[in-house]
Amino acid sequence: MTEHRVDFEPIGRRGQCRADQSLRDCAQQMGIELVSLCGGKGTCGRCKVRVLEGEMSQRTLAEIEALSTSQIESGYRLACQTYPPGDCKVYVPPESLTAPQRTQVEGLQVDIRPDPVVIPYRVEMTPPSLQDNEADTERLLRVLREQHGIEHPSIDFRVLQELPETLRSFKWQLQASVRDGEIVALRSWPSRQIGLAVDLGTTKIAGYLLNLSTGQVMASKGIMNPQIAYGEDVITRVAHAMESQQGTEQLHKSASTALNQLAIELCTTIGAKPEEIVEVVIVGNTAMHHLFLGLPVKQLALSPYVPAVRGAQDIKARGIGINIAQGAYVHVLPNIAGFVGADHVAVLLATNMRQKKGVVLALDIGTNTEVCLSCDGVMSSVSCASGPAFEGAHIKHGMRASEGAIEHLRIVDDRIEYQTIGGARPMGLCGSAIIDAIAQLYLAGVLDERGRMDLNHRRVRSTDGTSEFVLVDEEGSGGATITITQIDIRQIQLAKGAIRTGIQILLEANGRSEEEIQEVMIAGAFGTYIDVASAVTLGMLPAIPLNRFRQIGNAAGTGARMALSSRAARKEAQEIADCVKYIELAATPQFTRTFAQANYLGKYRIVHGEREVISSNGNQAIE
Repeated sequence: MTEHRVDFEPIGRRGQCRADQSLRDCAQQMGIELVSLCGGKGTCGRCKVRVLEGEMSQRTLAEIEALSTSQIESGYRLACQTYPPGDCKVYVPPESLTAPQRTQVEGLQVDIRPDPVVIPYRVEMTPPSLQDNEADTERLLRVLREQHGIEHPSIDFRVLQELPETLRSFKWQLQASVRDGEIVALRSWPSRQIGLAVDLGTTKIAGYLLNLSTGQVMASKGIMNPQIAYGEDVITRVAHAMESQQGTEQLHKSASTALNQLAIELCTTIGAKPEEIVEVVIVGNTAMHHLFLGLPVKQLALSPYVPAVRGAQDIKARGIGINIAQGAYVHVLPNIAGFVGADHVAVLLATNMRQKKGVVLALDIGTNTEVCLSCDGVMSSVSCASGPAFEGAHIKHGMRASEGAIEHLRIVDDRIEYQTIGGARPMGLCGSAIIDAIAQLYLAGVLDERGRMDLNHRRVRSTDGTSEFVLVDEEGSGGATITITQIDIRQIQLAKGAIRTGIQILLEANGRSEEEIQEVMIAGAFGTYIDVASAVTLGMLPAIPLNRFRQIGNAAGTGARMALSSRAARKEAQEIADCVKYIELAATPQFTRTFAQANYLGKYRIVHGEREVISSNGNQAIE
């Protein structure tokens, strides 16, 4: 049978497929797992891809029903319904991939002209002699002035300590890595200039190795943040640090050890060593920033919640326990406020928010969720304590996104359809499935707008005095019983209510309404996994057309990479931090009432603390 070449981007998988195979089958053959709750029948609409090149089979009725007009016009298809008759290239959006295919390192692809702060110079020196016995350091600095016009060069002391042996081992021909006139590393010529960008998240850490000369990502990896051992959220970790100096040191060492191990693993994949890394950029929320740098955090926990430092920092890597090139620096992007940190600045940098026209929202959803509203480039931000429930914490059968976790779920004719990570037997629910489950229970009438469960439903039972809905019952066949409880629902209501409150208070502070929002960019690992329609159904996100939402992955990681590659990006990051207006949610008069309304389920708008329910026919009624 005729075969053709299929190229899946941005994953970078390509191979030969038969003419009778759908794009979904081709993807599976190449090890790419697409979300497919319906098993390839075309009814769930979750395996969306966009055709970039090549002809495709005629669009089916299932695709016409599942895809919006704008998606169809943009070339989107359902992979399970589409058969390519010849060679083709398709784009797979992150939301169409199952969790193992997505990592916390994926994010926006931003083209940026490399302009790194560390510059490599080729140095050719004449060896000393009895007639020319100039000291090694003065000889090197003089040659830098003469050959490259560096007016006042200096040398890091640790590099200086090894200088005599280094010069002679390289036979006086070498590469000097210079940062703002200071030699931070010496290597043979030519050597790669490697940098490390890090998004130090509360739950996860994402790292990227870059070729500083080209800006190219050479390797990337995500790991769990080991600080979780001291608390799942930043408040608990801050409290641990406040208990004693030992607590502060434990949290710092935990993070620095993790970063050193991450650097080793990343370097191993490209055949490099950590000492070849000449610059690091780190972003994180203000608490992560302070705990990593060993700064005092007591003032973060007490009103008015101010950071110890706001501006960008340049610190010798060895001074904070990071083992890379001897004289290398760690650059930490600026903070905005006590609970809006460098990671938020990185998101705004990556999304180009200062230049956005109209009304645009950017959310970085995680244990702590930051929200920014831009009105023609005038930006204001809030921090929402969404908590760890979206990561599966404090949920009876919640778990992280690992094999056996249900990641997508829907109810069809009172039947539960679900997809697990790795196709394994279900063991629990990860965050995206928890959102799906509650949205589906609400749509099915099992939950009312207050989140109360219908106790008469055949799948509802009481266990230890708590009502719960049985999603999966495989105990009879040696499997697990998985439920969603009334307590679970309340946890999610509080988390999603915090986010919706933040959005609403930003809108009211700027005299804007939900209908005016032209674009919503959702960042963060969890933000990439969720089904936006389910989040809108819950009332977590505004009830605006779904085509206005865009899931952009780890934008904080993208911003960190930009700052690593470019001086201009660092300057822009500082300007962003200086111009964003921070709003403290708890200090706003309407906070309590708005939060109470935002805990309701369903599609609604909130106007001055009053909830306007949006019915199925589009009418509104004030609650």
